[in-house]
Amino acid sequence: MKYIKFLAIGILFGIVMTKAETVSWYRIYEMFKFQSFHMYGIIGSTILLGTIMMYMFKKGIIKDYKGIQISVTPKSPAGYRTVIGGVIFGFGWALAGACPGPMYVLIGHGVYGIVVVLAGALLGAFIFGLVKDRLPK
Repeated sequence: MKYIKFLAIGILFGIVMTKAETVSWYRIYEMFKFQSFHMYGIIGSTILLGTIMMYMFKKGIIKDYKGIQISVTPKSPAGYRTVIGGVIFGFGWALAGACPGPMYVLIGHGVYGIVVVLAGALLGAFIFGLVKDRLPK
């Protein structure tokens, strides 16, 4: 019962993703072929909203669900590792036709072939967790 609000937020997130057509393979295909602004507009507005939210977290305006201030640890500047990781992520996104968020929504829609993609994403994250200490810094 304690986590019902998180389930409700997840369901709302899925509905919004569906209505915004971000789970549509065709929309993702259009984006990677630079034929439509739709996905770039959504991604851009998400970046803007994320920037505003991070500012509010750092200023202590927004707290977590228990009322505790959220602390944001500073990260090192992005370098070649971020570019390489972004390219690999982009290739996976283009090949699968879905980024991690819509994967769960697609499963909820009954597109069970995406389970293979989700399993690959989870396996990749697990392998990264095993080798991250041995990667160049």
